[in-house]
Amino acid sequence: MANFTTHIAVGTLASGVMATLVMAANVVPPEALFTLAAAGTFGSVLPDIDLKDSRPAMAMFALLGIFLSFVVLFNVGWRYSIAEMWILWIGTYLVVRYPGHALFHRFTIHRGTWHSLLAGAFFAMLTAIVYRHVFDSHEAIAWLAGLFMFLGYVVHLVLDEIYSVDIRDVRVKASFGTALKVYDSRYKLGAVCMAAACLVLYPMTPPIGSFVEAISARDLRAGLQQRLLPKDRWFAPVVDRARMAVGAAPAMDEGANPIKTGSTTSTPREADQPQTGSR
Repeated sequence: MANFTTHIAVGTLASGVMATLVMAANVVPPEALFTLAAAGTFGSVLPDIDLKDSRPAMAMFALLGIFLSFVVLFNVGWRYSIAEMWILWIGTYLVVRYPGHALFHRFTIHRGTWHSLLAGAFFAMLTAIVYRHVFDSHEAIAWLAGLFMFLGYVVHLVLDEIYSVDIRDVRVKASFGTALKVYDSRYKLGAVCMAAACLVLYPMTPPIGSFVEAISARDLRAGLQQRLLPKDRWFAPVVDRARMAVGAAPAMDEGANPIKTGSTTSTPREADQPQTGSR
């Protein structure tokens, strides 16, 4: 399989390509591009969470421990003294980071359930939920982050399959076919649990209507086609500097779809406009 450095490098490259397309489409503000690319890069190493001593696994449980420790602190810590809050905060982190890490790997196997498209869908939905309800991102940006996460996840699986083919000796390694799969047929219980987790998460995800409407719009595809190559000569100054300048976004008419105008912002949920369309 590919090593950690290769996964990071290729995942960052793929996320950069996707971020370039999103920037060219002018569907999100420039400041949101970094968080989207970060989701894609993180997704490109996440499948190795089931490798006990891997850096992604240790980093994932460290970050999860930090996140949950603050959740506990801010939700119940106010009831207690400062010393008790410190105990709750540090204790939650330590429990998640070490016993949680050990327990997780007690019931998982590398290239098992977590090395599947089903697991990628799980993390995509989880990413959309976190970006929406924790970071207060616009629902369309939350789903874009989920899409970046999923694509990064797929890049990892594809890369592992590529490394399963030994070109020099013209042979296919025994690991071929174990990385890129819809679900792990060898461990049906794990696959069923992962599918159940996806079904539980989906009702918690933000509405997907505005996201689907935006990425399927004809003017979006037409704009990308027009900007794919320079019109006259390479690196010529652009005419519409107001539109192309970093940080600039076209004015949004009242009632316009924010993601279509490039003016989608991370606003509190209470201030969001009512959305239409199906999930």
